[in-house]
Amino acid sequence: MLKGMRKIYLEDTPLLQAKLQLMEKAPLERKVEQIPTQNARGRVTAHPIFAHLSMPHYHASAMDGIAVNAERTYGAHEQNPVYLERGKDFVYIDTGDPLPEGFDSVIMIENVQQHGEEEVEIIEPASPWQHVRQVGEDVISGEVIVPGNHRLRPVDLGAILAGGVTQIPVIKKPIAGIIPTGTELIPPSRELNKGEIIEFNGTVFSAYLEEWGAEPLYHGIVKDDYEAIKQAVLQMVEKADMVLLNAGSSAGSEDYTVHVIEEIGEVITHGVATRPGKPVVLGVVNGKPVIGLPGYPVSAYLALEWFVRPLIYQCYGLPEPKRPTLRATLGRRVVSVMGADEFVRMTIGAIDGKYVANPLTRAAGVTMSLVRADGLLVIPSNSLGYEQGEEVEIELYRSLDEINGTTVMSGSHDLTIDILGSQFHQKYPSRYLFSSHVGSMGGILAIRKGEAHVAGIHLFDEESGEYNIPFVKKMLGDQEVVLVNLVYRTQGWIVKRGNPLGIEKIEDLFQSHIRYINRQRGAGTRLLFDYLIKKTGLQANQLIGYDREAYSHLSVAAAVAGGSADCGLGIYSAAKAMDLDFIPVGEERYDLLMTRKYYESEAGQELLELIQSPSFQSEVESLGGYSMRDVGRRLL
Repeated sequence: MLKGMRKIYLEDTPLLQAKLQLMEKAPLERKVEQIPTQNARGRVTAHPIFAHLSMPHYHASAMDGIAVNAERTYGAHEQNPVYLERGKDFVYIDTGDPLPEGFDSVIMIENVQQHGEEEVEIIEPASPWQHVRQVGEDVISGEVIVPGNHRLRPVDLGAILAGGVTQIPVIKKPIAGIIPTGTELIPPSRELNKGEIIEFNGTVFSAYLEEWGAEPLYHGIVKDDYEAIKQAVLQMVEKADMVLLNAGSSAGSEDYTVHVIEEIGEVITHGVATRPGKPVVLGVVNGKPVIGLPGYPVSAYLALEWFVRPLIYQCYGLPEPKRPTLRATLGRRVVSVMGADEFVRMTIGAIDGKYVANPLTRAAGVTMSLVRADGLLVIPSNSLGYEQGEEVEIELYRSLDEINGTTVMSGSHDLTIDILGSQFHQKYPSRYLFSSHVGSMGGILAIRKGEAHVAGIHLFDEESGEYNIPFVKKMLGDQEVVLVNLVYRTQGWIVKRGNPLGIEKIEDLFQSHIRYINRQRGAGTRLLFDYLIKKTGLQANQLIGYDREAYSHLSVAAAVAGGSADCGLGIYSAAKAMDLDFIPVGEERYDLLMTRKYYESEAGQELLELIQSPSFQSEVESLGGYSMRDVGRRLL
């Protein structure tokens, strides 16, 4: 197809309608294969499995003891013992042995008293079939062991083998062909040139497909070329039961997916009423579903779950699994626009007896929003969102036990917090730490509103020259909190290796050729920078880049390393991580602000013990730019 002949698509098909259309028009072909029973865990039966044998297939002793005829033991009592002759009245028998002819009961060896070499004494009568596993007690020949469309568990395999079935008819795993498209894509590598992006969606797709019971078939990267994409689809349709095209599903100049499917098959829909995930293409080629997934990771993964997972479970004849849900209180307002279902990634914390949920970034390209998410809030298409304090229902990505064991941290970003979170979980496996970078002021506000257990803060007070304490007293009043020192750290100018622009002091930044990158409002580093500007008498609006905000020290360093900024104020460890130069400005105190309830809790005490441990201090000091001379000292 020539570019000049291209047409623009994109609809707003409701999600449920689009899913049902796909499942009706392009269901996966159901194939059956025979596999050894021993290899069938997790597979789905194609038909009911009938027992070929009874289990046990003979009357078997259930105990070690003696086999007897129950009638011969009647009347046995302590005052009237019965004596049995070996070979005539009883035989010795072990668990699992066949019950000899003429006997119908077993007496446990513990209840048998030896009386001479060939005679025993019993003082209790036996009842017929006592301690005997009769034929078919477990499995009866001809009965259904498991039904069709049943996912096989370990215990099922045992019962099937006991029933004499060594080969099982199972539904063959559907094969899903994966075609990543994009001229900018390269295979995973540590060496990247400008404009290149590592192709990782294919790996994520494969992992999801395997988890849901399909077999991924990776084609390899296809450049943005119409004919190349078409040929790749035609090849995959021959090999696979469904085809997943990644990227190129929208309506841009090099978005070919919808046109390829239209030429060689049928487009069912192009565009669903969701945010994110709108530019999905659903089609059918040669009777097989072909699905165009967006290039942005979050959109792609959600769409994969909406459309691919239902096809797989439909093929197996199984209901789609549903995530558990949780009622939680919103810590912040979540606004939406009517007309599309919106899927918002959320963090959840158990704070003061209630669950508090806050939104993560909604950007469709931010993979880490799914990595960090505790759950998903679905805002229906007829809603404008929810207000702060409103109770909402959230689909859980993590278990309730994990959420209950999570320490919610807010406030200023620091690399030591990543180390703290990692070591916290390693030392105490039921403990987790989640940190959101909202700046020191945001951290104090989170403590005040009951949205966090801990806040990392480093706020410099111009009047007193003191860190943190004046702000805590002013903003939290009589609220019961505890302030504990974590580290002292060096702040300074982060610049390119070799400091090519010769930046030494703040006045050097106010040159027309220097581009600065700032921290967000409310961040302690932002307050420190504003204080440094104030001391010079210069005006912030004279600085190029003053209004450009980053939400972490690493983001500042990344901007400098990437060439979009020449300088930013940050910590030494961030500069070191990006192999940049660092010009020290001064040392500051970084403290942990905690609610008193958390400080006195078991988790709080474990956290305090950890920050004072040699392993934590050693790893922090290896980053450079930190002093731990007062770590753990209580300041308030």
